[in-house]
Amino acid sequence: MSLIITGKNTVIEAIKAGRKIYEIYILEKTNDEIIEFATKNNIKYKELNKKAIKELLPSNNQGVGALVNDYEYKDLDKIIAREGNKLVVILDSLEDPHNLGAILRSADAFDVDAVIIPKNRSVQLNQTVAKVSTGAIEYVNVVQVTNLTQTIKKLKKEGFWVVGTDAEGTQTIHDIDPNMNIALVIGNEGKGIGRLVKDNCDFVVKIPMTGHVNSLNASVSAALVIYDIYNRRG
Repeated sequence: MSLIITGKNTVIEAIKAGRKIYEIYILEKTNDEIIEFATKNNIKYKELNKKAIKELLPSNNQGVGALVNDYEYKDLDKIIAREGNKLVVILDSLEDPHNLGAILRSADAFDVDAVIIPKNRSVQLNQTVAKVSTGAIEYVNVVQVTNLTQTIKKLKKEGFWVVGTDAEGTQTIHDIDPNMNIALVIGNEGKGIGRLVKDNCDFVVKIPMTGHVNSLNASVSAALVIYDIYNRRG
């Protein structure tokens, strides 16, 4: 299967990562850097006028798009088999593709081994996620599973400690030892972590805050906790 991705950085990183690109679409007299990348990598491209670009690509496209091979999900067992202390991020029924894209950027920046999403009732890898990730989607292992609770139980058997995030947590993220295998759970934008998932967490932690509004966007919460673990690891 294939899909169209948009945005200068998204397309450039797809080229760098070796993704199969069938054709690139460029607003005429713009994006010389994209043309140079396409030429060097023997990728077909078309220069189109504004009307054609508007008809072919979604809005906010920066005058560039590409028809590419669809994104593939990775094998969890291969992630588990990696050496060293691992960090995976489990997204419990996240719905907003902008949040998933932003989380992929944090995951790429701070050495996350994989992002795990459920197959149903969750945003999947798509055009918007790719655009918001600004190319990070090419480098982060995303695993799709049919049952989060069973996946969590499997991770625990493999030596992972499961850390849920919740504003009502009894501990803070600073109380968690970063030097172990961690499965970090981020909840749904409105409902948070589901009951069954929370019941299977080893710890439920909160992010210490001093402001008046005791709430953060899912992608912001994920970024803060991921960075805290990354920063405190030896």
